Amino acid sequence: MLATLSGDLCLLFGLAVLLLPLLAVELSRPRDGIWGAVVLLLGLVLVTSSDRLRGAPMLAVLCGSLLISRLTAEISQARWQALSEDEKQRLGSVDHWLTSLRQLKTAMGSLGEGLGGVVKQLKPSGRSGVADKVWVRPDEEAISTVSTATPSTTANPEQTASGVED
Repeated sequence: MLATLSGDLCLLFGLAVLLLPLLAVELSRPRDGIWGAVVLLLGLVLVTSSDRLRGAPMLAVLCGSLLISRLTAEISQARWQALSEDEKQRLGSVDHWLTSLRQLKTAMGSLGEGLGGVVKQLKPSGRSGVADKVWVRPDEEAISTVSTATPSTTANPEQTASGVED
């Protein structure tokens, strides 16, 4: 139960860290995406392996979660203190967050369109492409005229095998 709860919290927190550069550029740093992915991975492991975490491993997970939350609080506080007064006021305004959410929506829409285009290219359509092809086979008459013309040039099979006439 505790592992599932902490895993769900890690999933939410990792998603928030991944979206931080899109929502609050002033607070984000270059490697936030990597750390967000690591926290998401931790959350996935905790949620999927919650039945195996009993006793001492669960205590280790609990202590690790407390350490991560303490470090997160210190990092967030240091980043907030590093902002100028203008940036702090801008982050406190509703207008800034609405603009950021609109930009996030636009980015997700273009990502969805791009992924849709890739899926359309990879997914085979209902047709195999064979229906549009024209199959051309030689007529029976053309095959018989070609087969009758070739034996006259090679009348002697020994001649073709040795390559020399007797």
